[in-house]
Amino acid sequence: MQTTPPTQLAQIEESLWIASARKGELDAFNQLILQHQDALFNIAVRMLGDEDLAADAVQEALISAWRSLHTFSGGSLKAWLSRTVINKCYDEFRRTKRHPTLPLMPIVDGEELEEREWLRDPGLPLDTQMEAIELNDAIQNCLQTLPISHRAILVMVDVGGMNYDEAAASLDIPIGTVKSRLARARANLRAALGNFSEILPSPFQARLPISV
Repeated sequence: MQTTPPTQLAQIEESLWIASARKGELDAFNQLILQHQDALFNIAVRMLGDEDLAADAVQEALISAWRSLHTFSGGSLKAWLSRTVINKCYDEFRRTKRHPTLPLMPIVDGEELEEREWLRDPGLPLDTQMEAIELNDAIQNCLQTLPISHRAILVMVDVGGMNYDEAAASLDIPIGTVKSRLARARANLRAALGNFSEILPSPFQARLPISV
């Protein structure tokens, strides 16, 4: 007897909630939000670098999403909601000119790590707290040199864990543009961090240019 895979069951359940929410059932919409709220908040806080601003941006985005759910035409709901959040973050960024913080994807043996759970876990041993704060400040300074469109790609892929298709759908750009922006953003961020090489953990230093 064949059983339906958990992932497929979750997709079926989400489709049912979407159908109910589009009929005006707020409880169904709330169920959808429970599935994605952590990821949406994480995107916003990395874009804006401030939890209060991020919470406001997500709240505004979810109100907008509820009002415009009838325009959702299928595909990835996560990507659709993320685009709404990203748009609110753009608005907030333009108003405040704040600069977000973002962990850097480490490189081991010449390859960028694909596992992103380390990006989402703020817990660190006490003896590394100060080093982490110093590194975070350095990354924030370097991120200020990147266009916000490149920061958005970094947040979606390296923090939000989106694949290229989802990021492209969220930003309404071709997959090729996602790949090229992401490559440039990672390279530029890595180059900028060359000025802070003395505080970077060894996996980050592998590809940094040697300062003269």
